[in-house]
Amino acid sequence: MRKIIATDKAPAAIGTYSQAVQVGNTVYMSGQIGLDPASMSMVEGIDAQIERVFQNLNAVAEAAGTTLNAATKVNLYLTDLSHFAKVNEAMTRFFSVPYPARAAVGVKELPRGALVEADAVLVIE
Repeated sequence: MRKIIATDKAPAAIGTYSQAVQVGNTVYMSGQIGLDPASMSMVEGIDAQIERVFQNLNAVAEAAGTTLNAATKVNLYLTDLSHFAKVNEAMTRFFSVPYPARAAVGVKELPRGALVEADAVLVIE
């Protein structure tokens, strides 16, 4: 049985998708970019966008009744891989050891001109 996870503490979907879908104890989170959920405008700069991405993912995780520490896999998409160290630093504030599995992919562009996007899979125990 699928359960749709939604919260107004993260940006509303800007397309034909849900913020997250839970099946059993697994939560599949859609990608989040650096949109401020209140204004639906992009925050300025790579540092602010990275922070906002993880705040948005955390808000969706909380709506599912958990935190980002339940993440088993995180996928990162960056328009400039030189910002990877900044993502690593931010992840230490949102995730605890043991860290989730992760992939980082360099991409040409992201929705709304975002510089970074991330999605995750959570397992609720």
